[in-house]
Amino acid sequence: MAQGLTVNYTLCARNRMANMAETNKKQMLDFDQIGLSGKNIESVEMIEISSPEEVINDEKNLPAILSILPLRNTVLFPGIVIPVTVTRTKGIRLVKKAYRGDKTLGVLSQIKQTSEEPTGEDLYKVGTIANILKMLVLPDGNVTIILQGRRRFRVEEYTQTEPHLQARVEYLPDNFPNPKKKETKALTQSLKESAMNLTNLNPEIPRDAQIAINNIDSLVFLTHFLSSNLNVTPSEKQVLLETMDGYEHATRLLEHMHKEIEVLEIKKDIQSKASFDIDQQQREYYLRQQIKVLQEELGMDSPDQEVEKLRTKGAKKKWPADTNEHFNRELNKIMRTNSMSPEYGIALSYAELLADLPWGEYSKDNFSLARAKRILDADHFGLTKVKERILEYLAVLKLRNDMKAPLLCLYGPPGVGKTSLGKSIAKALGRKYVRMALGGLHDEAEIRGHRKTYIGAMPGKIIQNLQKAGSGNPVFVLDEIDKISRDHRGDPSSALLEVLDPEQNNAFKDNYLEVEYDLSKVMFIATANSLDTIQPALRDRMEIIELSGYTVEEKLEIAKRHLLPKQLELHGLTPADLKLNNAALLRIVEGYTRESGVRSLEQKIGSVVRKIAKAVAMNETYNPNVTPDEVETLLGNPVFDKDLYEGNEFAGVVTGLAWTPVGGDILFIESNVSRGKGQLTLSGQLGDVMKESAVTALSYLKAHSEDLGIDYRVFSSYDLHIHVPQGAVPKDGPSAGITMLTSMASIFTQRKVKNNLAMTGEITLRGKVLPVGGIKEKILAAKRANIREIVMCYKNRKDVEEIGAEYTKGLTFHYVNYVEEVLEVALLKQKVKKPVQFIFKEEDKK
Repeated sequence: MAQGLTVNYTLCARNRMANMAETNKKQMLDFDQIGLSGKNIESVEMIEISSPEEVINDEKNLPAILSILPLRNTVLFPGIVIPVTVTRTKGIRLVKKAYRGDKTLGVLSQIKQTSEEPTGEDLYKVGTIANILKMLVLPDGNVTIILQGRRRFRVEEYTQTEPHLQARVEYLPDNFPNPKKKETKALTQSLKESAMNLTNLNPEIPRDAQIAINNIDSLVFLTHFLSSNLNVTPSEKQVLLETMDGYEHATRLLEHMHKEIEVLEIKKDIQSKASFDIDQQQREYYLRQQIKVLQEELGMDSPDQEVEKLRTKGAKKKWPADTNEHFNRELNKIMRTNSMSPEYGIALSYAELLADLPWGEYSKDNFSLARAKRILDADHFGLTKVKERILEYLAVLKLRNDMKAPLLCLYGPPGVGKTSLGKSIAKALGRKYVRMALGGLHDEAEIRGHRKTYIGAMPGKIIQNLQKAGSGNPVFVLDEIDKISRDHRGDPSSALLEVLDPEQNNAFKDNYLEVEYDLSKVMFIATANSLDTIQPALRDRMEIIELSGYTVEEKLEIAKRHLLPKQLELHGLTPADLKLNNAALLRIVEGYTRESGVRSLEQKIGSVVRKIAKAVAMNETYNPNVTPDEVETLLGNPVFDKDLYEGNEFAGVVTGLAWTPVGGDILFIESNVSRGKGQLTLSGQLGDVMKESAVTALSYLKAHSEDLGIDYRVFSSYDLHIHVPQGAVPKDGPSAGITMLTSMASIFTQRKVKNNLAMTGEITLRGKVLPVGGIKEKILAAKRANIREIVMCYKNRKDVEEIGAEYTKGLTFHYVNYVEEVLEVALLKQKVKKPVQFIFKEEDKK
């Protein structure tokens, strides 16, 4: 053992390289670095540290099986003394056990520094056997140990993993060249000289480190010492540790040191130049101040430094010649303006806006159609027509590269993804994304800006957003264009005519900007919930793409792919914490939402996720696989009831198909007769069009009563009442025409209506069946209600064929042109139970 070394626990902190003084005799430990300063540790005790050469060459007490202590961000070399703070429970137990025993450990560095419970695969194979010189238990429960490396080893196999790692090892010799050779002496001297250069270039290394390095004579320990203190990554240090050939080890070390010297020399040069630049700037500043004072004494205005910066910036712009001339004219005017004048700030802000706008600066479009399709499909489920239109635009742009940007208007109910689709389009094209909310906009100046003569004048939102985007061809979403209002300050929708006209917007003129700006490369995408409130001239400039509401099947897919993962991430849960199968999601869709989009569906899923998050946070027991019944427990009783087919036991009850803003639905037309004078009563909050359909159907029945076997006297002797349930819900439209006619024919003939049959279509007085809209939504509503057959106009056949086969599977369609065909399909020969017996008075018989 070397001479005893007194270690004062209240010793001031020093750099590790300075703390290796007179290596063969004594070494000093830095307790500030290991967190012991200020711990009220006042005891002074002796720690005997062996000479590094003795430790490295000691062949005794080298067990074949070692307990392994994993280290993060640290590589221990033979002979080196380092402090290590152990925080992991396994490591603390291992250290305490070893300290009570032979105080020997095997130290291995982690390959991945983030591993909290490293296994053998997470550790390097080569490490260092170490002696525990001292163990200190800190107040927080962690343990700090002083380790001295002894000998390198290689792991042959791990013999145990619990309660800690244990491995069979092979010890590796230090194959350093003979110290008496000239090459060895030259290599030693080179290492010392490089180390001296490092200490001279790095002011953070104390000069005591030079003394420590000069006192090291052994190439073996000098190499390990410098390797340990080298400013490289742990993985690079590990490479040095695994280099068995001593000459190669020292040579690699020398290469690393030379690189660090070069970096420090460059850093020193940069600092020197920066200091010179600062001195030069200070000199120029004082000169400018003196010039400014002289000019003020002479009554002259001094040029502003900001103006020169703007002039330099403007020289690099790719703007038209007239704009460049206008810009320089504005700068010259600023230089002639007193900096204390209010006009100075207004003119300077205007010039800064001109210089900040992206004149001729365009982002490069990504023409990969496969990539664009992949992005659009990943971000949005369905919306086939919209995606096809975007891909068509990309294809034409790829072929011509000079096509004017299209003006698309995405029209559909709320929550179907119109606004978010704009982001996906920008992502697919590789362009910047800009969104401008138009809802409630009522001032024309919001589009065209204010004139500079007004106090607080600003450019319009179009120019402001382009300035923020920093690109002349972003995807610009004009959100809620149908909700623009107007007042005495102008009509913003009229101002948008110039913005959205491809023949005019290449020379858009903002009132504040005063010069023409090219908007022809901007891809404008408008969104709207209704087309009725959009100005006709503005609507004419846009290509309308309708986004119909999502089907239940589509909502289920969207919920699984997008909504549920998004809500789990927002609430800090993992997919393993909550699983909603199709049945549970279907219960949420049908029982708690009634919409075309998925906004309410996302809110309901978020409500379920929050309740699960609460259970997780409070360590409550819950079922992660939520069933439909548990959905009702979490969300309460269903808000909406699913309409189902009710059978054909009663005459005059016919199932119709309707379109609503929240998707398709079924409705029941009920007819009843009572003795009276032939009056027609309509109830169920029906609109004018629906009332006219009922009158038309009744007129047709009266004209063709003989063909249907109806006694004509019934129309004057009995009152007819037609009712559509859910009277609080307004209903209108012509598509219930054939449904009402079938209901009247059934009540007057007392014949049953065909089971599991629904219908939709408009009628005329001549008995012709006309096509109607919303076919896709109506078909899906029929499937949800267990309808098997549907009657509709022959001209609607093309609409059915456009729908996917998965939506029409299990349905039989009857395409008709005339009312006679409808009644032939719908009415059975069989009478209902207890049919009404029509009784006529004597005067009726006459």
